[in-house]
Amino acid sequence: MEPFVHSINHNGLGIIEFFSEKSNALPLSILEQIANAVSTADADPNVKVILLKSGGEKAFCAGASFEELASIHDQASGLKFFSGFAEVILRIRAARKIVIGRIHGKAVGGGVGLAAACDYALATRYASVRLSELAVGIGPFVIGPAVERKIGLAAFSQMALSPTEWQSAEWAKQRGLYQEAFETTQQLDEYIVYFTSQLMHYNPQALTALKEVFWQGTGHWPALLKDRAAISGSLVLSNFTREAISRFS
Repeated sequence: MEPFVHSINHNGLGIIEFFSEKSNALPLSILEQIANAVSTADADPNVKVILLKSGGEKAFCAGASFEELASIHDQASGLKFFSGFAEVILRIRAARKIVIGRIHGKAVGGGVGLAAACDYALATRYASVRLSELAVGIGPFVIGPAVERKIGLAAFSQMALSPTEWQSAEWAKQRGLYQEAFETTQQLDEYIVYFTSQLMHYNPQALTALKEVFWQGTGHWPALLKDRAAISGSLVLSNFTREAISRFS
């Protein structure tokens, strides 16, 4: 199946679904489409709440596409690729509407960043998390501010320095990355229907004002994430990283 980003308005719920092969790993083209879909849904007066989800039954998102990482051969293309993750985070931040994340399965690297960027993340017990970047010679630089904002510096440091270790969905819930972690996908989806329908009945101006409060202190993020993307874009060209990526891709 070809990679895709689909957007629909389901009775006021703007659903953005992305998919790519290899556990929903993200090439730049999909990142750009997700960012644009968030902005489009936010601008649609008929959309009250936004839901970000991925296709398939297993992984939520495996982070950056290794094939695309392997194709980066200069700093400009490296900066452009990692800026794709930055742009998704910044579009979610800039959206006036609440963005809910449906995290049905494992999240790795940039996938953890997507979950962290959402205003409210709902998961299943299968949604383990891992920041794998250091294992291939880079680091969770771009997504770091979003992850740290949710789980704190200590837990972020633990994940960043343990790139081969999975943390459970319960661990992620206890630290604030997830707000709920359900036993089954059915329970997850039933709760999403309930929770989003509740949100859509609240004053949209109050929700927008609350979102501004949630994101206070992040006004410097556009410049910060650009700088972080440059760090990753440079490191991805190192011999260590090229060799590591060749083993994984």
